[in-house]
Amino acid sequence: MRRFAQVDVFTERAGLGNPVAVVLDAEGLDDEAMARFARWTNLSETTFVLPPSADGADYHLRIFTPGGELPFAGHPTLGSAHAVVGAGVAKPVDGRLVQECAAGLVPLVFEDGADGGAATIRATVPRANVTSIEVPADELAASLRARALFDPIAIDVGPTWIVARLDRADDLAGLKVDDAGLAALSMRLGATGATVYAPNEDGKVEVRSFAPAEGVPEDPVCGSGNAAVAVHVTTTGGLRHVGNAWTAHQGRFLGRDGRVAVTVSDDRKVTIGGPCVTVIEGTVALG
Repeated sequence: MRRFAQVDVFTERAGLGNPVAVVLDAEGLDDEAMARFARWTNLSETTFVLPPSADGADYHLRIFTPGGELPFAGHPTLGSAHAVVGAGVAKPVDGRLVQECAAGLVPLVFEDGADGGAATIRATVPRANVTSIEVPADELAASLRARALFDPIAIDVGPTWIVARLDRADDLAGLKVDDAGLAALSMRLGATGATVYAPNEDGKVEVRSFAPAEGVPEDPVCGSGNAAVAVHVTTTGGLRHVGNAWTAHQGRFLGRDGRVAVTVSDDRKVTIGGPCVTVIEGTVALG
């Protein structure tokens, strides 16, 4: 039996945000055992905590979707850090931990909540950059059944997201995704899926992420997708009013409304953050 937790990320309330399943002592599990368990949980991501192999890392994290392994993902990183600390696997020093994953070392900062609010965890996203992939705008619009898309770009934040802007949040609400068409496009371009965003009624940012090629028709609240949006905003100049820090809304169309705190530094380093809440603790039979 192995220690296990399930954590809702980007929310203070259980049952909202995005859940991640975390196996806290995964040493000895092979790739197929991890992939099989990720298919069984059928969550957008399942993670496996291992002893670190890199200097400076507190633990090593492997991240699986139902369709395969990812080098980095946002909500699994935050939720796993929350679970690791809660289980005593690692302890922050001066509020900081370092996660090792296939994308490299990820710095994590634990912050107390203001005015008695929930504590948050922030992660610095690895190697966020615009790729040279040419995105066929008409094909992307057809696969999302979107009336109009602006500046579709493929952005690598560990996983590669095809990112585009829409005019309004109402346009996001009206998307009727062709899963097979988007999966085929994603696989042809070597992308995880598509993330689209728009200003909502308050002038803030609303986001949706779709990854049917990974077995995830829609990710409720996607950290790496929001990091890719940050790169898109700074690259295209879209939504200039948000400046270099904003709180994105994602998940309300699935009844999982979450909030993602996004910042972009002057040298274009992106951080994502939010609160986490443990929903399940126990053991699982694996190995």
